[in-house]
Amino acid sequence: MLEFCKISAVARPMSPIALIDSHCHFDFEAFAPDRDEVWRRCRDNGIGQLIMPGVSIAQWRSLFALVNSEPAWYGAVGVHPWWVADMALSPERLQEAIVERVKKERAGSGRVVAIGECGLDGSIECSLAEQETVLRPQLAAACELELPVILHSVKAHSEIIALLKEFRPEKGGVIHAFSGSAEIAREYWKLGFYLGIGGTITYERAAKTLRTVSEVPLESLLLESDAPDMPHAGRQGERNSPEYLLTVAETLAALRAISVEQVCAQTRKNTQVLFNL
Repeated sequence: MLEFCKISAVARPMSPIALIDSHCHFDFEAFAPDRDEVWRRCRDNGIGQLIMPGVSIAQWRSLFALVNSEPAWYGAVGVHPWWVADMALSPERLQEAIVERVKKERAGSGRVVAIGECGLDGSIECSLAEQETVLRPQLAAACELELPVILHSVKAHSEIIALLKEFRPEKGGVIHAFSGSAEIAREYWKLGFYLGIGGTITYERAAKTLRTVSEVPLESLLLESDAPDMPHAGRQGERNSPEYLLTVAETLAALRAISVEQVCAQTRKNTQVLFNL
């Protein structure tokens, strides 16, 4: 089997800004003690831009206060499945709240680039039916605002695909932390959805995901850290960081037997196209 984690000999990209972290919870408390220093290391490692998803209504204000402090940072507005149980708004009012927040940010810095992180998670206690009542208005808001969607899909690919076929968001989106089969990946790609690829591919045991990212078009992939979550192989139990994103690019290059420069250039272009950066 390809020793995809042994990548120290792979040439690193020459460009000082080669990568965009398409999914990073950089606003989370885990980064409060050293956020400035982590961002400095990101730039040193060729990560030039970050996209921070929304996860709850209560978080949106502080998220965009942070996003608006740095021109290379962007944000999204959404309610994550894990926060669905805490949401008191009706579906209609949620859609209105999302539209209001996006319009507010557009009138300011304009660095709101997506709806999300939203979706369905079959591994938590909150039922998929309850989660869907919160996802639907978010997909409707994405259609109304003509923004892409950052989707969380865990044990719910068939349900998510059915909803995407129903709503048909014009700007598409990305399936965050994709770990499905190549067949499911192609189904999402047909619907206009990219696949977010992160630290999972640094684990040799993730055989299905490794096969998928080796087979699907490079044009369908985005790189993401999901920091502070999704630590890489060898870093289990540690805080993940966007500064490690280049390792994902190197691993993907080794898996596909192409240059790191090619991976960096194409995934950066993919991210720019999807989020209109």
